[in-house]
Formats: sequence, structure tokens, C-alpha cells
Amino acid sequence: MHYGAKTCLPVVVNTLFFRVSPFICLKNVALIVNMKKIITRFLNFLVIVLMMSCGSSRKIAYLGNSSSVKLAESGYLYDARIMPKDVLTITVNTITPTAAAPFNLTVPTTVSDQGGRLSSQQNLQTYLVDNDGNINFPIVGTIKVLGLTKSEAEQLIVEKIRPYILEAEKPIVTVRLSGFSVSVLGEVVAPGKFYVSNEKINIFEALAKAGDMTIYGIRDQVKLIREDSQGNKAIHILNLCDASIVDSPFYYLQQNDIVYVEPNKAKAQNSSIGNMTTLWFSATSILVSIATLIASLVK
Repeated sequence: MHYGAKTCLPVVVNTLFFRVSPFICLKNVALIVNMKKIITRFLNFLVIVLMMSCGSSRKIAYLGNSSSVKLAESGYLYDARIMPKDVLTITVNTITPTAAAPFNLTVPTTVSDQGGRLSSQQNLQTYLVDNDGNINFPIVGTIKVLGLTKSEAEQLIVEKIRPYILEAEKPIVTVRLSGFSVSVLGEVVAPGKFYVSNEKINIFEALAKAGDMTIYGIRDQVKLIREDSQGNKAIHILNLCDASIVDSPFYYLQQNDIVYVEPNKAKAQNSSIGNMTTLWFSATSILVSIATLIASLVK
């Protein structure tokens, strides 16, 4: 279809010129022939630009090949693992509240009401995971939680506190990641740092929190900056136009991940979104101007 549109342009230009050629003075023939060549080249160039614009729209859609990717066997439930510098909130519950009290330390926090009056309230003590992956828990002492999921950390802490609590108390431990956050930068509507209360977020949810990409974002070269538990940093390139990203180890983001959307150097010129209508109107305006010029030469 594109080939036909391109090859018919010389015919259109020839028809336009030779229908009026009997009325054109011979001294203007050379000028008209040169104009015909210029117009033909311009229209050919315009068709090529339009074809490139149509092709670039394939890089705008996410998960473009979803119908050809099989994900039936890729199902699993993601669970974040504890990393150095994570902040944990740990709660111990027992049948008798006083039995768990030594493990539920509180710290006073000063707050103010609407009238400006200050008051103090008690909040649970949080625990910062050190670079070796340890926390210092009351009564028990040092506990290594590096690389554990919340469920695994809960089971470990239950085992650590059993010697200090009667079996009849049936202790229950709850662990939460208090500071789980990811950052999204670059060609998005609202870049920023986003806190995730449920401790689980994928790449598309992170982009949604940032208002999605602009049309200038390169969707097949999104950069993910990640630091592992040993402090090693790596940059991973993600192709969000490929549906296999859903089965990638980078589909779910880890705490403190940074997502960077690189701007498209071609900007809106290589995108069929937003500028297609303007391009067609510009082409129409140019053609009208050419027709007006030819009409004036005929006169």
C-alpha cells in the first residue's frame, strides 16, 4: 500500500502540470519543469516521513507481541526479601499481652493537633537492618535476617523467642517492611519516589504511579538500576514492548530500585501520536499553495 502511494505521486504531478501546460508561455517551461522536480521530490519525502511515522507507532504500545508469548507456566507469587538498610516493624502477639510486652518496644513521638498543642504518643520501635544483614532484637539479641522473606523472618523470630515465652502463649510474629519504595525518573508525567504499602510492585505499576511515560519515552530501552545485598550495582535494559517482560526477573521491582525512562531523541517527529494531524494539515496547506502558484502562472 505504501509503495503504491509513493509511485503514484509522479503521475499526480504530471497530470497537474500537463493539463495546464497549453496555457503556459514557452519562456516559463524551464521554470515549471524545475518546480515539478522539486514538488515531486518533496511529495516523495513526505510519503517516506509518513511511512516512518506509521512504523514508529509499534514502539508506542506496551506488550506488543502478547498473543505470541506463552506465560501459562510462569506463575509465581512474588515476595520481597530483606536487604541491608531496610527498616522493619516487628510485632509480637501472645495470649497474655504482658508476655509479649518485652519484645514490643515503643518510642515516644511528639505530634501536634490543629490547635498547635503538642502531645506525645507511643509508636513501635523499628529495626534498621545493618550492612551484614542483622537486627538487634530485644531479649534475643542479634538476628540475621538478610535475604529472608517476611514469612521466613517471622518463623525465625518465633523460634528465637520461644525460650523466653511459655508454649501456652502461642506467640505470633508479624514483620513489615516500613520503607519499601521505588523511584521513577526521566520521560514520565510525574517523576518521583513512591512508597509501596503492600511491598509488591511491578514495572508497569511503578510507571502508573508516575503518570505513565510521555510519548517521548523510549519504551524498549527502559533502564532499571538495582543494588544487590552485597552493594553491587547493575543497570538492566528492559523492553516493555515485548510481552516476555512479564516473565522477566526484573518484572517485579525490589525496594530502592530506580527506573529511568530515556527520552526519545527524535521526539514527536518519530511518533505518530500527536503530530500526525498537524503533518497532514501542513501537507494540505503546501499543496494548496502550489496549486495557487500554478494558477497564477497560467494567468
